[in-house]
Amino acid sequence: MEAALFSPSSLFQEAEDHDDQVADEADGCQSPSEQTFVERTHTFPGMDLKIREFSFHHLNANLLWPGTFAFCDWLVQHKSLLIGRRILELGSGTGALAIFLRKSFGVDITTSDFDDKEVEENIAYNCRANELEVLPHIGHSWGDVFPSAEVDWDLVIASDILLYVKQYANLIKTLSFLLKCYKQKDGKAHLGSPFATEVADASGNLIILSVHEPSPLCLSP
Repeated sequence: MEAALFSPSSLFQEAEDHDDQVADEADGCQSPSEQTFVERTHTFPGMDLKIREFSFHHLNANLLWPGTFAFCDWLVQHKSLLIGRRILELGSGTGALAIFLRKSFGVDITTSDFDDKEVEENIAYNCRANELEVLPHIGHSWGDVFPSAEVDWDLVIASDILLYVKQYANLIKTLSFLLKCYKQKDGKAHLGSPFATEVADASGNLIILSVHEPSPLCLSP
């Protein structure tokens, strides 16, 4: 698997510095007509997916990361977490994880990533390339006002999304908003439930935070 292109020094920059950098790079980056792509076939549990990846993208949404494949393996083993859920994926990148879950289990899933048109269009392209209807998508930069007033998901998933360490606070802000706004189908919020749990695998790489028994939040750092 090829390594994504990024600057290691950027991992520890301040959040506001990263925002400035993204703005500067967006001003000088290639236009969609000049953007170059690489199409690869990736092996997922039980299927191969054709995924178009950016040769380079200033938001590091260009390549599939190893955690995605590990997370897929784990979700296949724990598919009961997915069935019947309304799922939101944060940091969808190429959309490969969401496409895999939709094709494998027919789940109701919405993709999301930094509010960037190229990312959204590439996810749509990958859906069509794998004979799948274009999945609903929300462009959202962590920490900003969430673009949807109706928070209708009861499962939030993500894998390999925290490249910029200083974006942690913004990620927590978005997650906190989603959790606080969550309402079960009966219209009642269930924060502070006695069923709240945290589970990690042996390597500490996977965390399951269950707000209440039927509605977990899955993160794979």
